Amino acid sequence: MKTKILWFTGLSGSGKTTIANGFFKKLEAQGQKIKIIDGDAVRGTLHKDLGFSPADIKENNRRIALMCQENVGQWDYILVPVISPFRESRDFARKLLGGAFVEVYIKTSLEECIRRDPKGLYKKALAGDIENFIGISKNTPYEGPKNPEVVVDTACEDIDAGVERIIRYMSSKEGWVLCQKNKIK
Repeated sequence: MKTKILWFTGLSGSGKTTIANGFFKKLEAQGQKIKIIDGDAVRGTLHKDLGFSPADIKENNRRIALMCQENVGQWDYILVPVISPFRESRDFARKLLGGAFVEVYIKTSLEECIRRDPKGLYKKALAGDIENFIGISKNTPYEGPKNPEVVVDTACEDIDAGVERIIRYMSSKEGWVLCQKNKIK
């Protein structure tokens, strides 16, 4: 099986990592080899040199796409939960990774993400304590995908339904069977 790269994009607090982890568990139960390249984890370790200006955000996303490219062939699936607010960055990843790239849009309204605010970041951004916060700052808007392969709205769907939507999409693609022996349950 060729590596498939699922690029989970959406606002902070939309559920990208939660849905990616749910999908990971389903794949792992079927014996798939999976790597998660989490945007927050990469930011806190390998890309500490970058700030949150639009240029730095684009550079962070470029480096993550290159990390994916370096890992092709070593994993069945690479899951990438990363805000990735700019279409330009996602288009770069799609072009670089070719047919392996699957854009998964975790479409959740800004208002819902502010309501959830799991890390307290929106509260700080709205108070002016965080500059360039994606979706709040005029400098760093979130540009939703125009034609993602999968859309999951976590305001309407729970984790299991979102994961199932991704599984249905992946299962519908020729040669993208999740497990040769058993269907994912």
